[in-house]
Amino acid sequence: MSSGHKEYIVWLLDLFDDPRDGVVLWFLAKNGERLRLHQPFPISFSAAGPAERLRAAWRWLERQPEPITLGRNQGHDLFISEPVTLLTIEVASAAAQPRLFQRMAQVFPDLTYYDADVQLALRFAAVYNTFPLAYCFVRCDENGLIENLHVLDSPWKLDPLPAPLRTLSLEPDCDPQHATPSTLHVSDGQHNYEFALSLLRPLLTDLRDILKNFDPDILLTTWGDTWLFPLLLEESKRQGLPLPLNRELHRGVTHRHEKSYFSYGQIIYNGQQVHLYGRCHIDRRNSSLWGPDGLDGILESARLTALPLQTAARTTPGTGISSMQILTALRNHILVPWHKQQVEHPKTALDLLKYDQGGLVYQPIIGVHTDVAEIDFTSMYPSIMVRCNISPEKPVPTFLGSNEEPGLIPLTLEPLLKKRITIKKELRNMHPEDPHYKRYQAASAAHKWLLVTCFGYLGYKNARFGRIESHEAVTTWGREALLRAKEAAEDMGFTVLHMYVDGLWVKQEGYNRKEQFDALLDEIGNRTSLSISLDGIYRWVTFLPSRTNSKVPVPNRYFGFFQDGSFKMRGIDARRHDMPDFIVDTQLDMLDVLGHAEYAAQIQALVPQALNLLRRRLNDLRAGRVPLDRLVMGQRLSRELTAYKTPSPAARALMQLNAIDKDKRPGQRVRFLYVRTGTGVYAWDLPKKPDPLTIDVSYYRKLLIRAAGTILQPFGWNDDRVSQWLGGGVNTEFERVRNQSSTRFEPDCQKFTLQLNGSTFMVQN
Repeated sequence: MSSGHKEYIVWLLDLFDDPRDGVVLWFLAKNGERLRLHQPFPISFSAAGPAERLRAAWRWLERQPEPITLGRNQGHDLFISEPVTLLTIEVASAAAQPRLFQRMAQVFPDLTYYDADVQLALRFAAVYNTFPLAYCFVRCDENGLIENLHVLDSPWKLDPLPAPLRTLSLEPDCDPQHATPSTLHVSDGQHNYEFALSLLRPLLTDLRDILKNFDPDILLTTWGDTWLFPLLLEESKRQGLPLPLNRELHRGVTHRHEKSYFSYGQIIYNGQQVHLYGRCHIDRRNSSLWGPDGLDGILESARLTALPLQTAARTTPGTGISSMQILTALRNHILVPWHKQQVEHPKTALDLLKYDQGGLVYQPIIGVHTDVAEIDFTSMYPSIMVRCNISPEKPVPTFLGSNEEPGLIPLTLEPLLKKRITIKKELRNMHPEDPHYKRYQAASAAHKWLLVTCFGYLGYKNARFGRIESHEAVTTWGREALLRAKEAAEDMGFTVLHMYVDGLWVKQEGYNRKEQFDALLDEIGNRTSLSISLDGIYRWVTFLPSRTNSKVPVPNRYFGFFQDGSFKMRGIDARRHDMPDFIVDTQLDMLDVLGHAEYAAQIQALVPQALNLLRRRLNDLRAGRVPLDRLVMGQRLSRELTAYKTPSPAARALMQLNAIDKDKRPGQRVRFLYVRTGTGVYAWDLPKKPDPLTIDVSYYRKLLIRAAGTILQPFGWNDDRVSQWLGGGVNTEFERVRNQSSTRFEPDCQKFTLQLNGSTFMVQN
């Protein structure tokens, strides 16, 4: 190494454009240093169109102030068989390219643009194989100019070398939407601080010292985007005390505005964002990937998508999978269109009936079933895309399997799919106390949402690499694979109780051990060429009917207990996001009572215990012993307040908030209590708490009975019967034959006495 040059082993933390230095990269060095290095990185984009319009654009570009290099070239548009003639524009400054492109698109809106709005992080990743927290070797000169950057890591690695991140947590003592916080809690992992928010100048002074001395890599906040940072920055400006949130002291923070948008049948809201330079800001409350395992899901998503950490934390899985497709395109010299150009091909009515369908759903057999195996295809739709080589530029496949050269979508998905399958296999054999377990779980969840979304994006109207015919081909072969699985199960003597898109529930007398299902799994794999696994064996599972018609099954409404004691539920009250904690916890506690039954015949004897639990909870409700915060409902606004003809409870609560200058946007949740006064609701985020005596106890009682009836209905107790029992109209006295003090039934206990309205019945296993 020559004099004045330095070499480091580092992790990449952040990168961004800079008018003076090209691209700035912040690294965490193995020796503990935080390095700011830089290098030139010209940005290229292209335009296509009639020759005379391209010549006019050339002349216009020559008059622009930015240093640029113009040329003629040919490129590969995924949807055009012949090479495309291009006007290529290389901009010396990465920071100047977006402004130049915006002006050009306004002057020449009739041209077709490629690679024009690709994020800098993706462009850089396409050239250098970088991604957030990539483990790298870097050599630079004495001025910090990078001479060599070599990535020693891969996003597909299961156990990457962890980066030595320094994290500073900032959290107010309460939700600022509900009340005014009084204290800010700050922690660096070893030291905890509490600052009074009424004394903002001392707080700013102390926080400046912490940022300077601890020099965190990540600022982890709660309500940092929407409340804390705007407050601190405004006060910093007013007090004349600069707050060094950035490591780039000459730059301010970047604010991104809030927005609401429509996706998959519902309104989604993204709050405003505060992004930093040289450090990363992650707001727990404004992150779609923050979970019980903390940062692990965010870090995994950033590694796979190559998006900056603070961007990956806030983006949807759709943006993540789109970024992965763009990265694949750049690396394979495929032009990335600015706007989607493909339209749906004309179809006959017969074609629509044949192809325009969703996943296959087989109506379940209502009732309680024992020793049921749930079998799931592993990431069925992504596996079909890879196996059948389904990609928008490829012809629609006519069979399960393909020998053609992989298309853009399979190239993108295959390594992600392999990593997910590997991690799922590891998790099956891993003890929950294993140090890798939580990180693997978080990574698996990130993979799941990326893979689920990739199917939707294949048919999304604005997806750059989407095509509805490819989307339809996936569901076609998904239905075929599930039918082949059903035929295999029935050929081997199993009864198919239910099928739902990518899974099926089967049983056969005497089959209750995992190894007994291996032959079935092998046969389904042979017939479909797809990976399939045993999700678990239920001790018992119940498929629920419609609430309005007890004879009509509902495909995705069931609950049951696996042999290991865990349980699974779908479509019941505890799964709803608008239900208050009091209702959810009561239903879960009642399920826990029923889960003590080893056999289906034992469940009936546990019903009285569940009913008595319900009675106790109702007594707590009537006596006012339930804290108000456990009764709070939460509903999303589906539109602007003025667009409601008949205001929903959430809209009525928002009217109360608007009266005190608090507002909510479509897609945001509004929290409220049901009360017996005024409009029937009381907004939870009003400054004053409601009078507990005004709580609409009868409405919460109705919700509670409905939740109880949902899980007791399979055992003969619907809402009406539960209500009658609570009112004394139904007498239920179960008498244990033996061991009356025990709440768990041993396998040798066979008989129970049941008394209903004076009649005596014997329940026998």
